[in-house]
Amino acid sequence: MRTIGRAALSAGCGAALAVAIAAGAQAEKGQPETLADAISLAYETNPTLQAERAQLRATDEEYPQAEAGLRPTVNANGSYNWQDQTITITGSPNAQTTGPSGQAALQVTQPIYTGGLVTSRIDAAKADILAERENLRRVEIGVLQSVIGAYLDVRRDADQLAISRDNVNDLSRQLDETRARFDAGQLTRTDVAQSEARLAQAQSQTATALATLAEARATYFAAVGQNPGELAAEPPIDGLLPASVDAAFDAAERANPQLRQANLLEQASAARLAEAKSQTRPTVSVSGQYGYRSSQLGLVTGLGGSPGVLEAEHGVSVTANVTAPIFTGGLYLSQIRQAAEQEAVSRIGIETARRNVLEAVSQAWNQLLGARAALKADEQQVASNRIALDGVTAEEKAGLRTILDVLNAQQELENSQHALVDARHDAYVAAAAVLAATGALDARDFSPSEPVYDPRANFDNARHAPGWVPWESAIGAVDRIGAPSRAPRAPPAGPTPVRPSGD
Repeated sequence: MRTIGRAALSAGCGAALAVAIAAGAQAEKGQPETLADAISLAYETNPTLQAERAQLRATDEEYPQAEAGLRPTVNANGSYNWQDQTITITGSPNAQTTGPSGQAALQVTQPIYTGGLVTSRIDAAKADILAERENLRRVEIGVLQSVIGAYLDVRRDADQLAISRDNVNDLSRQLDETRARFDAGQLTRTDVAQSEARLAQAQSQTATALATLAEARATYFAAVGQNPGELAAEPPIDGLLPASVDAAFDAAERANPQLRQANLLEQASAARLAEAKSQTRPTVSVSGQYGYRSSQLGLVTGLGGSPGVLEAEHGVSVTANVTAPIFTGGLYLSQIRQAAEQEAVSRIGIETARRNVLEAVSQAWNQLLGARAALKADEQQVASNRIALDGVTAEEKAGLRTILDVLNAQQELENSQHALVDARHDAYVAAAAVLAATGALDARDFSPSEPVYDPRANFDNARHAPGWVPWESAIGAVDRIGAPSRAPRAPPAGPTPVRPSGD
């Protein structure tokens, strides 16, 4: 796989430095690749996303591990012994014992009440799993955003390369015409030198654009998993955006996975604080045991003998166990204080996440407004520069302008075309950033037919794995009686946070 990846990147670089890029995939597929194609491939194969899904599946196992505390445990033990022993007593013949002995026991223990310890672990596991699901959403959004960015980068850089090549072609024709007019005595050597300099500059810019496109293609490969072919225009995205910046703030506070994860992590910390407190409460359990023991010994004294002796016993016992901690050297109290501070860290983390999310929304929204304004202005600039170039060219033919004026007008048109391509790219990427910050960037909006990974399926499998017993719900209800409270605590003292302003 590593060799294939290197070969693909190497081939992409070679193509970028040799010919016009992106013809191979189109020839194979017969049609341009779409953004939906790129998202679908990344959704299925991106290693970051695959690793996070595996991490979530590992976290799912916390739940059945915690629930095991409500279920009985069954242990069996046994031993076998063979004995050959000689006993010497002064003044008496030697006595010898020989024969096997063995024992076996089966013990069943059922917790009845743990002071809320087990149910607190279950609640913490639930919160951990939900928090990890939000982290998976965050990773999915990040991967989707990187795919969109890589796709738009390739399209932008391909357009920039096309503009630079068109400019080289135009300047080449301009130089040929200038040289012909110089030979005819209509222009000076200065005009020819100016045209040659502009052509050399355009060729240098084209080489830079070619290298930039090769870099964008490598980034695309890393995000998507294959080299890009010819890329189709990106689909409209404005219809997915919130109507205003305030609506974006509201959506982010409801759905941003980073903020939702922070809230769930605080719930997990609160459950672990309750778990630490429940260690100070008594526990009740019932255990039953069935045991069997047997031994067979043969007794031999001197040359005579006696018959062997067979001993066997078995029985059943049931025991109710009540355990209450009296003194632990301060261990439990220290653990309670530690868990309380960790819960405080998680509560503070909610506000940290909230500020980060609101900052991201504000920045993305203002970038979107700026890109939209630049896009509108650049469209007008390109249109005006085209008119200006036509006018300057006509005036130069009439002797009212110089070749330098034409070259400057052509340069201004090219610059505005590059700026327009950048503005289109920036507006789309900023719109995707707004959706990412609000938690609304979803692969299904771009590729509705793509099967969606459902994390609940693995959780259901883990939860219903072998080990379940029908009375565990009743044991859980009993365990919550008198358990430590997990009521939400007030946020840390300080000024009331406000939202950033938006236009």
